[in-house]
Amino acid sequence: MSLSFDSARLHNPFLNDSHETWRAQLRRFVDKEITPYVDEWDEQGFIPDALWPKAAEFGLLGLGYPEEYGGTSQGIDLYHHNIVGEEMARTSLGGLPSTLLSHGIGLPPVVAFGSEELKQELISPVLAGEKRIALAITEPSGGSDVANLQTTAVRNGDHYIVNGSKTFISGGMGANWFTTGVRTGGAGAAGVSVLVIPANAEGVSRTPLAKKQGWWCSDTATLYFDNVKVPAGNLLAEEGHGFLVIANNFNAERMAMCVMMEASARVCLEEAVNWARDRQTFGKRLADHQVIRHKVAEMKQRINACQAYIAYCSRQMIDGSADFGDIALLKVQCSQTMEFCAREAMQILGGIGYMRGNRVERIYREVRVNAIGGGSEEIMRDLASRQYKL
Repeated sequence: MSLSFDSARLHNPFLNDSHETWRAQLRRFVDKEITPYVDEWDEQGFIPDALWPKAAEFGLLGLGYPEEYGGTSQGIDLYHHNIVGEEMARTSLGGLPSTLLSHGIGLPPVVAFGSEELKQELISPVLAGEKRIALAITEPSGGSDVANLQTTAVRNGDHYIVNGSKTFISGGMGANWFTTGVRTGGAGAAGVSVLVIPANAEGVSRTPLAKKQGWWCSDTATLYFDNVKVPAGNLLAEEGHGFLVIANNFNAERMAMCVMMEASARVCLEEAVNWARDRQTFGKRLADHQVIRHKVAEMKQRINACQAYIAYCSRQMIDGSADFGDIALLKVQCSQTMEFCAREAMQILGGIGYMRGNRVERIYREVRVNAIGGGSEEIMRDLASRQYKL
């Protein structure tokens, strides 16, 4: 076994020819349209707009969405989406999927709970790469505490009047719509609803969050709503059902993050092994030193555990028996594995790993956003403990 990115992937008996064909096609697209520009996009701090229509034409944006809106759903399952996460992570450009694929968390609530009129307006142009949509939940005052969000929406005839702010919104600067968590009722989860707010509505403003530790090329924004008038028809599901709408997204979002974190750890393993085989110290290869071999072995051990856990939770999600607690703990497992492998790979690479322009350096500074985004490790453990009724 060479411990390359591909050979370090455990065999998955549930993958078939359609999955492997999709992986091969997607890899060719990524290698042509993304990989050559990773350093450039990372340093410039944004992804060019031209990538969206290319990704749409290839079929990436429409993967898993209804055919009637321009998507591809026949024969598509979670494993196809997991392959997307792996191939995106292989580039080491973490800000890429968080921006290019931000519709992956902003659009599903519209598909699942929106009116037919709203679906007709939004879905097709987003899947065509002509328009964009972002999920707007996190607030300056509440972070991951969805049940206590403070942005208000007051019904006024055929509209809602929205006031408040959101922050750390992936895809927020380029989005044409925001799938937004708002408070329409009293305290707690029962008072939460979800509105789709047009970005060009009067009273909407936004500022970029440009100075970040990682995800340099990601489009991340703070949003402000000042007496924004939103049609009542833009309500998803019913008033007070917003927590259900948002929670419906959680498992898919966290699984996607888990897949990318595991794959990022595998990138670190590949880079460390390649360097250890080539680098000479004290008259022999780094790989000939026992301490280096043990580092590599522990990286692979932890990666194996993540892959097995991902396979188990993926099967649960496909079967419709997903457990929030399991997926929450999977996110912790994967973020800690990514962090460990990034650190150990950096130790093995030494000074070269500290220099900009290599995958390990980039992954190392993107560890924290993965450990915090989508629910921090502490919140994930607490969620699991509640699921287990401790």
